Amino acid sequence: MTQPTFLQTNSVSDHSPENSCLENPLENALLENLPSDHSSAYSLQTRWADSSELTPLMQPTVHSRRIASLKGVFIAATILVLWSVSLGILLTLPWTDLPWMMRVAIAPLAILWQMFLYTGLFITAHDAMHGAVCPSNVRVNHAIGTLALFCYGFFPYKALLQKHWMHHRHPSTEIDPDFHREDDSFAMWYFQFMKNYWSWKRIGALALFFHGTHYFFHLSTSNLILFWAIPSILSSVQLFYFGTFLTHREPETGYPDHHRAESTHFPVFWSFITCYHFGYHQEHHEYPQVPWWRLPEIYAHSQSSAGVAPLAPDSSPPLSSHAT
Repeated sequence: MTQPTFLQTNSVSDHSPENSCLENPLENALLENLPSDHSSAYSLQTRWADSSELTPLMQPTVHSRRIASLKGVFIAATILVLWSVSLGILLTLPWTDLPWMMRVAIAPLAILWQMFLYTGLFITAHDAMHGAVCPSNVRVNHAIGTLALFCYGFFPYKALLQKHWMHHRHPSTEIDPDFHREDDSFAMWYFQFMKNYWSWKRIGALALFFHGTHYFFHLSTSNLILFWAIPSILSSVQLFYFGTFLTHREPETGYPDHHRAESTHFPVFWSFITCYHFGYHQEHHEYPQVPWWRLPEIYAHSQSSAGVAPLAPDSSPPLSSHAT
């Protein structure tokens, strides 16, 4: 199988300021405010950008980086628009006036749809943390990530950026903010995971938003709970289960390499539905600069290189199994 074009090695590295995604005042400002441990994580990010194996996506020509940016911004904007339009429709739906049978039929589908879009918001912000949304303009890239995280749940982008760099620098270790070694059961790990990212300030802001929109815009509390609060909470479970719990649990034989991550091996369709291909996690840790929508290409190449036939698109997903 031919290696994907954006992973092929380019013998010429162009590190001029006009072609560097890292030569930007916003990145420098972020770095200046990072603790020393996070600075080392930033150094890792810089090494990714310098690696010849990752060209031409992170060391691209100006033209190829602009094309990647146009695609990334378009996909991110699509998710943001779908989420906002869908939320606006659902919040203003005359829910209590609908027949109860219609409410029973609509509610689960609407909640699942909105949960999926919430997950898309977080994945968009996650890609922005790796410079994958708009590689040609770091300011635009981080602005989109900031907006996506704010819509997701008033999360501070800079704080999560720091923690995510730590996760990639020290995956599945005691200093990884996403890992919980003491008890790797789903419930306890999820509780610790959420505790690392929640704060009373954010809870207060969310409560203020809930009551403020209800009071000033006369939105139904039922609509707010069903289509704003519940989908957001469920998406956190979705992200944790498919993007952290399944992919970073230590196998019985131990972690296979320094990435300390595994892929879930779902077919492409179910990989997208479950978590925007975030389950191809080994590939993400190996090539963190690749956007989520190109991970199936990386996964197919890695499986082919390992002598494993890629799963057919219509294969049934092994939802009950843990990848080994």
